[in-house]
Amino acid sequence: MKSAIELTNIRKSFPIGEDRIEILKGVSLRVNAGEFVAIMGPSGSGKSTLMNVMGLLDRPENGTYLLEGNEVQGFDDAGLARARRETLGFVFQQFHLLPRLSALENTSLPLLYSIHSTPEAPARALLNRVGLGDRLEHKPNQLSGGQQQRVAIARALIHSPRIILADEPTGNLDSKSSAEILGLLQELNREGMTVILVTHEAEVAGAADRIITIRDGRIESDIQKRQPGGTRESPKEETQAPVLKSGNRTFELFKQAGRTLVANKLRTVLSTLGVLIGVAAVIAMLAIGKGAQEAIETQLSSLGSNLLSVRPASIRIGGVAMESDWLKISKRDADAILERVPGVKQTGCVVQGNNQRVAHLEKNAATQVFGTQPLYARMHALVPVVGRYFTDDENQSRALVTVIGATVSRELFGTANPVGKSIKVNKIPMRVIGILPEKGASSFGDRDDQIHVPLLTAMHRLFGKSFLDFIEVEIEKGADMTLAQSRIDSVLRSIHDIPPSQTEEAFRIFNMADIQSALTETSRTLSLLLLVIAGISLLVGGIGIMNIMLVSVTERTREIGLRRAIGATPGDILLQFLVESAAIGVLGGILGVLAGSGASLLVSLVAGWSTSISLPAVFGSFVFSSLIGMTFGLWPARRAAQLNPIDALKGE
Repeated sequence: MKSAIELTNIRKSFPIGEDRIEILKGVSLRVNAGEFVAIMGPSGSGKSTLMNVMGLLDRPENGTYLLEGNEVQGFDDAGLARARRETLGFVFQQFHLLPRLSALENTSLPLLYSIHSTPEAPARALLNRVGLGDRLEHKPNQLSGGQQQRVAIARALIHSPRIILADEPTGNLDSKSSAEILGLLQELNREGMTVILVTHEAEVAGAADRIITIRDGRIESDIQKRQPGGTRESPKEETQAPVLKSGNRTFELFKQAGRTLVANKLRTVLSTLGVLIGVAAVIAMLAIGKGAQEAIETQLSSLGSNLLSVRPASIRIGGVAMESDWLKISKRDADAILERVPGVKQTGCVVQGNNQRVAHLEKNAATQVFGTQPLYARMHALVPVVGRYFTDDENQSRALVTVIGATVSRELFGTANPVGKSIKVNKIPMRVIGILPEKGASSFGDRDDQIHVPLLTAMHRLFGKSFLDFIEVEIEKGADMTLAQSRIDSVLRSIHDIPPSQTEEAFRIFNMADIQSALTETSRTLSLLLLVIAGISLLVGGIGIMNIMLVSVTERTREIGLRRAIGATPGDILLQFLVESAAIGVLGGILGVLAGSGASLLVSLVAGWSTSISLPAVFGSFVFSSLIGMTFGLWPARRAAQLNPIDALKGE
């Protein structure tokens, strides 16, 4: 007759303090296929340890173990899991049903770790067979002890195992339920299954064909009461369901993870909150930083692109800063720059006066007055939205015309159209011929609080100036701004005969691109600082996930042991806990994206700040939060995967 299990000189001991106590002392036995064997013995005799060794939940220290002719000592974790899953079926005294799952889901649980799919079909059939067809959706706390044990038996049968191992299957049941469970085990044995039952009750052992008594770690007696009621010389041909798709398995893992998280709502909320705050902070900070950067770029581009501003510098005489007439600039300098510096597109001459009084009827205001040339409007994108800019003829004739900003228009004229009306600038009447486009307020001040008049009008009729305040130089696109800046300085030094001994800066040449770059870099640095702070929040959230998962592993050691007993590999356990921690990261990421986007919009509405939500930042934050969940869940998951099955089953 074919051997189902064959043990030879099996020894097993456990540490107690500094000593070891030997539980199994050279046990040898053979169980043939199709037998119904009862193993009896008093408490502490070693019968449960023997059952754990036979069930591959524990490894012996010495001896050999042949399972259906295969020596199991050489099996790795995956091989042991496969043998538990495909050859053995476990029925425990404590049932070990997962409280969050229904009877149908508990029965189907081993299929999560197998190649089978469509688990409900065989699970329903098995539950109908054990008389629970009307209890499919009931949770364990809604079932009696006998009903829970029937679910455990149905779960053990889901893979059509060839050997059933039952550890005190009637220990927690009343007499009626005990008789039903024993009858079910006898029926399975008659169908050809090998049944090995551990019990300390003689009445229960009486249902078996063979009774083995163990005492003090040794077999005391081995009595064959009757010949096996059924034999299985060769394994029954198994009918397997189609191969399980990885997507279905992943969905089932996320489904179970969801149940676990929902069952611990407060813990889940607290661990998710850390990730949520981190992701929201990242998105909000990046949105504010990017918005500020775009606002700076918009403000600077409105001042003109590819511009250099040339101003006279002061020289030091006896340590005192003084202006020199030979350093003052004029239109002659602007013309020389245009003619002698390659890459210069055009030049514009400007004089200005701050806090100049303008008035219309009884209303008056203080504003900036710029004396410019007509090309200034094109250089600075200031072509009037209403009316027009002044012409070269009006400049040459020193015409008393002006173009006013939107702020000046509102202060002097309210909502009325000022074009064609007269205002006084320093008590000199001027006709308004246009309104400048609105530029808004910025760090440069209110750019709409200004008026423009022809250059020669400003110099000779308003300010009495003979020299310019500054020259604006527009460089051709693609030209080297730094090289042009150097050449302008050389041309001006040549025109003004500045001696080589004068090494101090004679002219200040401001590059708008440099200013923009500096402000953009400052904005980028602040954004990076805010991002680092937000990233720290994400890391704190990750540590929270790790703590929660460590607590979860501690609380669910029996569940881990059960999953290992029904065929889960260490990799399966690792994956399950990683999925749970990743689910927290994904949930926190989704909520964080919504919260961060909402916070950005709120800041924009309430504070008036410019914000810009970046899709790459949203996607990156979401992916990072998921990785945070998996990364910080890895250590707890590894701890869970490394638990010894039998130690986990005994754990609290």
